[in-house]
Amino acid sequence: MRLNQTAYAKINLALHVRRRREDGYHELETLFAFVDAGDRLTARRSDRDELIIVGEFAPQLADPFGNLVSRALTALPRPDGLSITLEKNLPVAAGLGGGSADAGAVFRLVRETHGLPEDWRERAARLGADVPACVESVACIGRGTGTELDPVDNDLAGRPVLLVNPRVPLATGPVFAAWDGIDRGPLPDGPASRIAAAGRNDLEASAISLCPQVGEVLAALRETGADLVRMSGSGATCFALFRRPDAMAEAGERIAREHPGWWRMEGKLR
Repeated sequence: MRLNQTAYAKINLALHVRRRREDGYHELETLFAFVDAGDRLTARRSDRDELIIVGEFAPQLADPFGNLVSRALTALPRPDGLSITLEKNLPVAAGLGGGSADAGAVFRLVRETHGLPEDWRERAARLGADVPACVESVACIGRGTGTELDPVDNDLAGRPVLLVNPRVPLATGPVFAAWDGIDRGPLPDGPASRIAAAGRNDLEASAISLCPQVGEVLAALRETGADLVRMSGSGATCFALFRRPDAMAEAGERIAREHPGWWRMEGKLR
């Protein structure tokens, strides 16, 4: 029996950085959303767990035991193993929660084959702040470090989205360290469309200071006439939302023509 899961790319339609917590982390408020495309996981039952990594970005995952897929398998009790092939289509250290999305897909695979333990949310949070949201991969509000989740009226589902990355990895820690420390206020209330339109990404300026290519990607996307252009997470991936698939496709062709070295992915919001 062969099982398949998509590790849906995570984007932050808004990301507000608030006060620094006593544990050293920052209090966050974010609107998580997910694209209907991403990495692909193919699994089959096996005597033991194993992981094979293929795809464009496979060379960037040199340590299979440190990979979040392996760690997610270890975190979940099962009577037998899973042999998983991970097709790595999402760039690494890109603000798309790629590793977290992969882990979330593993949780869904285990749920399908064996069921999940009652404390699966705690197990997911121990793997990473984005992992609990990635398990269900539906739009939601994240608070705390991102693990405290609340539902949201997702009136943006189905909207075409274009993801663009300049193929420059950007680690999260330095981006947070370069943030100016100014608390600019909470997420607005309302459905996803209002939160996205009135929200912001507080890490954009610090990301651009470390990786000027982020600014170039944002400028190029704004020239496409998209409804909303913003950086995702701590970068360097940026996204553009459109009302029509043909407008997104035209924007993607323009980006490919003018910036052939950039990575891009087209999809719809889930």
